[in-house]
Amino acid sequence: MTTDRYVLHVTPNANGWQVKQQGSDETEWLVDDKDNAVNHARELAKANEPSQIIIHTRDGKIETEHTYGDDPRETPG
Repeated sequence: MTTDRYVLHVTPNANGWQVKQQGSDETEWLVDDKDNAVNHARELAKANEPSQIIIHTRDGKIETEHTYGDDPRETPG
């Protein structure tokens, strides 16, 4: 089963921070401040539930994840 969840990544970019939808090459939003990128991703995620935000550190590692709405996964955890 494939997930119907809308997944966004907040990642570093040469010009600041970007919000990108998983599986897309297009940057949805680009800012110079990580907090602004996270806030924008949160607004998009809440408007597109079920959804998830994956926030990365400056070196690209996953820092934290947030899920909004019902989780469509069939497995616990």
